[in-house]
Amino acid sequence: MEFFNDLVRYSYLNHAFWACILSGITCGIIGTYVVCRRLVFLSGGITHSSFGGLGIAFYLGINPILGAMVFAVLSALGIEWANDRGRIREDSAIGIIWSVGMAIGVLFMSLRPGYTSGDLSAYLFGSIVTVTDSDVSSLAVLTAVIVIGALVWLRPVMYVAFDRDFARSQGIPTRLISYTMSALIAVTIVLSIRIMGIVLLISLLTIPVTIVNTFTKSFRTLAPAAAAVAVAGNLAGLALSYNFEVSPGAAIIFTLTVTLILVKLLTLLVKKRRRADENHL
Repeated sequence: MEFFNDLVRYSYLNHAFWACILSGITCGIIGTYVVCRRLVFLSGGITHSSFGGLGIAFYLGINPILGAMVFAVLSALGIEWANDRGRIREDSAIGIIWSVGMAIGVLFMSLRPGYTSGDLSAYLFGSIVTVTDSDVSSLAVLTAVIVIGALVWLRPVMYVAFDRDFARSQGIPTRLISYTMSALIAVTIVLSIRIMGIVLLISLLTIPVTIVNTFTKSFRTLAPAAAAVAVAGNLAGLALSYNFEVSPGAAIIFTLTVTLILVKLLTLLVKKRRRADENHL
């Protein structure tokens, strides 16, 4: 009860609350595309490559999120271009971008006068209590774009996610959709960094979808249900972190992971019971 009272009293907690809701919606919807197209490794590469943009932004004294955004979007489009043109295998391109991005971030951070390792902790592991009005506003705009886009372009995106060759045969602009989705993945990742951090963010894109995927294979059901699970996990993790004074990102991942384990165990128990009933018959 104290958590809900403080939610109204303290602006930083209110910002964190809305960030949890908005990032849950965006990561749930985008995560569905990521999992269905098997782009989890790509998302990991984009997430870690954004570290390069953070390092450069810190060195130049500009907004770190802006630097990470530019670096992440360019990395995502570069990987998609390399894969599309067949210039280099996708997994190789991701590995290169991943390592080079991290190296650039470390290099520029070490060159920055007065550098301390604590400067990056909020971005590596998340610090949801540092979310600002502008962060919430940016997430709100992104959420609106993704929700509207999902409602309008769900069918072609679904076709591209499951079978690009079939989508191409139906006259769907697969290249445009792939590039657009790669950019949206990058933007979603960067705007969610404060909530989860670079190290933990990939889990928010995958665990909610995996939980829902246990019950349904329908893309139309997966996207909204994964968003709902992500929001619930975010809010539960935020409440746990506030009450027990632990890292919000870790609390959110722990909550979602426990939920996934329970869902899988419940599914196994149901299957075993059904088999036992069939054997008795």
